Amino acid sequence: MSDRVFNVLFLCTGNSARSILAEAILNREGMGRFKAFSAGSQPKGEVHPQALALLEKLNHDTGFARSKSWEEFAQPGAPVMDFVFTVCDNAAGEACPVWPGQPMTAHWGVPDPAAVEGTAIDQALAFADTYRMLATRISIFTALPLASLDRMTLQSRLGEIGRDLPEVG
Repeated sequence: MSDRVFNVLFLCTGNSARSILAEAILNREGMGRFKAFSAGSQPKGEVHPQALALLEKLNHDTGFARSKSWEEFAQPGAPVMDFVFTVCDNAAGEACPVWPGQPMTAHWGVPDPAAVEGTAIDQALAFADTYRMLATRISIFTALPLASLDRMTLQSRLGEIGRDLPEVG
């Protein structure tokens, strides 16, 4: 079980900011135990430039980053997901495709940094704050003893990760 790689899908509406950030964070912080993906219910078709700039500033590889539909992951031959996390409130309330393999799901909503209006500094701070919130949740997630938790306990812990952290800091 210790050699198992868990597939994780982060969902949002536009797949241009929050879910892209989460994908990058988990792929780096998951230390090979996790393979992260991201998608949107209504993908914008491009990654927000501020998301790319922040990831590059923090030395993340951005070659993976593209805005794509969640339907891509419900197709035959797509990676089977172990976990699916919504990171925006809109996606949490939408009817999701049926995911093969019955992945565990949780809602980890964070504010949309792309919706912040104001100066370039205001926008950069919003993206940095969103990154911090996602990184904290992902750090807690990767520290869970997945092999020793039963399904109900794990589902409860996943929900707690999304509820117990303040959304603004």
